Amino acid sequence: MKKILGLASLGTIGAATVLATSLNAAPLVAPEVTLYKNPQCGCCENYADYLRENGFTVEVVPTQDLAQISRDAGISDDFQGCHTAFLGDYVVSGHVPIDVIDRLLEERPEIAGVTLPGMPMGSPGMGGAKQAPFEIYAIEEGVNPTVYAVE
Repeated sequence: MKKILGLASLGTIGAATVLATSLNAAPLVAPEVTLYKNPQCGCCENYADYLRENGFTVEVVPTQDLAQISRDAGISDDFQGCHTAFLGDYVVSGHVPIDVIDRLLEERPEIAGVTLPGMPMGSPGMGGAKQAPFEIYAIEEGVNPTVYAVE
């Protein structure tokens, strides 16, 4: 017959170890992302892989309506990135670095999302060397984009 020990019988350090191990063993649910991209764009696939490498579950949806999807999300044409992704309540447009996404999800600001316009060299998913700091803009309904982060 197996004897089941109570946590108290393990002592303080033993009980803490069991609890920590149990908490750490809990399965983590990867945040889900839906990423819309032009069908021929390879760097968008690279960015989807970058998100996966950083713990996200990513569904890639090829579309010919990317510009309209971005506009519908509140991103004006001048601030649109290479692709448009939706993470929970937020939109993330372009090759936004993971540190900025983590900050967005941690701080939970009252904005629609963030965008890194264009296809800057050296940004996540893009090749080449970084040419200048990346200016990532906050997207807010009815407000001109403002700088959210500089990476």
